[in-house]
Amino acid sequence: MTASTADTEDKILDLAEALIRTNGYNGFSFREIASGVGVKSSSVHYYFPTKADLGAKVAKRYTDRFLDTLGDPDMPTVSADALVERLHAEFASALGKDGQMCLCGVLAAESAGLPDAVVKEAKSFFDKTGEWLKRGLKKTEWGSNATEEDLAKQSLSVLAQLEGAMLIARIQGKPAWFNDLKPKISELEI
Repeated sequence: MTASTADTEDKILDLAEALIRTNGYNGFSFREIASGVGVKSSSVHYYFPTKADLGAKVAKRYTDRFLDTLGDPDMPTVSADALVERLHAEFASALGKDGQMCLCGVLAAESAGLPDAVVKEAKSFFDKTGEWLKRGLKKTEWGSNATEEDLAKQSLSVLAQLEGAMLIARIQGKPAWFNDLKPKISELEI
């Protein structure tokens, strides 16, 4: 793949991600992507034969970038609240950047009407992010005596709270509210 080819593919993925986060999966077309990137619609199809291929690739790239930013869950032991804060900060960054939802949160909300490949990648975001938090929590004093099942439940609970807080902050047009709705895991019992 040449630098120009990779650059075009990245531009397509960037625009598709922005449009999905703004309008949802069904809120954009290949024609709109082509126009925004400055290529023919057939060029978008060259990189991504179907919209499902494009949506799945966008979700996978989003997940990979999100987890890369979070870092190693097996880092030196920190507190449970510090782990949740790290996760909260990544969600806050996405919301603060452009006032839009987490890409996979949008896709999850629309999952009943999405192609299987897109649903699979959106689900992967939650599976991998939940696993990241579970692994980190296991190393904390708070989670050291918890069962795997309890850690998994608490991890999913934190993700649900963060996604819900994003929804509320976005619909109210008050992104700053997201910081006020931050979960504190140390206050939870396992």
